[in-house]
Amino acid sequence: MAATRAELEAHGYPALSMERVAEIAGVAKSTVYRRWRDPVGLLAELLHDLSMAEVPLPDTGSIELDLHGLALGIYRFYTHPAWRPIMLGLIAAGVHDPRAAQALHDFFQARNDLAAELVRHAIKRGDLPTDTDPVEVIRTLGAPFYYRMLVTHEPIDETVAEQAAAAAVAAAKAGTCSTR
Repeated sequence: MAATRAELEAHGYPALSMERVAEIAGVAKSTVYRRWRDPVGLLAELLHDLSMAEVPLPDTGSIELDLHGLALGIYRFYTHPAWRPIMLGLIAAGVHDPRAAQALHDFFQARNDLAAELVRHAIKRGDLPTDTDPVEVIRTLGAPFYYRMLVTHEPIDETVAEQAAAAAVAAAKAGTCSTR
């Protein structure tokens, strides 16, 4: 993964090569191919590892503070000069490559399920309606980031993170993220 990260930082996703990653890592090409099959596999695993380390899931006992902390983590991840291109590279690959699209789907599904635990705790505490869809709250939180990154190409800053968290909390409390 360190070799993949180094190669991505140096040359970007379009130039990611299994051969170059193997060379940097000091292993045989067959070792890299056997484990990851292609650059998409490398990128998907690296993204998973990075997101777990770089976007922690707070559990403060307050849904407002938890979603605010999560939104700040997302903001920091997507504005980091090394991580943003990795994510955008996988998204771009997913447009044309079904394996990349599946890796992206699996990544977001796993991350959303983990982050939804914060919402489940809030439901159990009585902070949110019992019919709240935890994953939908997380999607609501994340939507402003992806809209700006992929559609309008507007900057992402702490204000965006704060607004995204406040909007997700308000939507959840209003019942607009319900399972009905």
